[in-house]
Amino acid sequence: MSSPYSDLESRAFWRAAVGERSALDPGDLYRPKFQIPRKARIATAGSCFAQHVGRSLRNAGARVIDDEQLPAAISDDEAQRYGYRLYSARYGNIYTTRQLLQLHREAYGEFEPAEPVWEKDGRYFDSQRPSVEPEGLESPEAVRRHRDTHLQSVRRAFEAANVIVFTFGLTETWEHRATGTIYPTAPGTIAGTFDPEAYAFKNFGFNEVKRDFVAFRERVHAHNPQTKFVVTVSPVPLTATASGQHVEVATSYSKSVLRSVCGYLYQRYPDIEYFPSYEIITSSNNRGAYFENNKRSVSDKGVQTAMNMFLSAQGFSVTPPVIAEASGTSHSTQPGNTEPAGTENSSAANKSADVVCEEELLDAFAK
Repeated sequence: MSSPYSDLESRAFWRAAVGERSALDPGDLYRPKFQIPRKARIATAGSCFAQHVGRSLRNAGARVIDDEQLPAAISDDEAQRYGYRLYSARYGNIYTTRQLLQLHREAYGEFEPAEPVWEKDGRYFDSQRPSVEPEGLESPEAVRRHRDTHLQSVRRAFEAANVIVFTFGLTETWEHRATGTIYPTAPGTIAGTFDPEAYAFKNFGFNEVKRDFVAFRERVHAHNPQTKFVVTVSPVPLTATASGQHVEVATSYSKSVLRSVCGYLYQRYPDIEYFPSYEIITSSNNRGAYFENNKRSVSDKGVQTAMNMFLSAQGFSVTPPVIAEASGTSHSTQPGNTEPAGTENSSAANKSADVVCEEELLDAFAK
């Protein structure tokens, strides 16, 4: 009697696919469900690691949407300090699917965050993206004006996208007790004041994460039914946890939930692709070589290995110059478009040190 395993490829067996693979050989981990068309307009969002995905795609000549641009003459360092050139709109890191869904609802006037403005030392911050104005603004009204403009860009970016790439980052977050509003950072970390009566720790489970992303997908398809999605899980461990567990145990829970959701989405929906950046970076075959000495930050070699596998499998080159385009346009060099963003210092675009990550600020609270 033949076995169902008799005709499987060697990649299906641990000994052949992992045990006998040389160290730092990434292996045959990724075969795309679908190819991203060369002319597809791509929107990016997610946790800190997602910044590498967007930069890699831009460097490869993909049409990555950037609806809140700065002139190319402004350096990457200065632009990133104010939340530019990171994602397809200036929303900063989106760590949870609830935050993603909340943003999309707000962009269409269906949600209003509780306590949208935080204050620190007489300056005012957008509570939904407190890091994008590092010195804050002069008044609550200025924060609201900036956010109104930003939400218009969010709508344009998601409606223009043929492909949305989202990196799942965390399950832990903080919410407003009375309304359920989710914040990207705990009040009091960057701005605002923490009040345990007003805010509560939240740690999402599988069903919550799944429902939020499915709801986001349905909302996107209401405006563009042909949009496809590429999901991945950030390999970066938690900086800190408020769960009461050891941070390693909390990290294992969080990544397990997110990876399980991605597996469900990949199997359930033909328009959702999964890219295994998490597996590439955390594989035991790497002997930890894809992490820096702090055992948390992904090394430049790790970033390059993961991104090159993605680009190669999708048929993109890994060397062309950076291109960033305004949503809905063919190329950022067409008449009437803003100057292409991110063209300066493109050779360093994927270095781990260039990633903007608010969660790392929590390390300052370690005793």
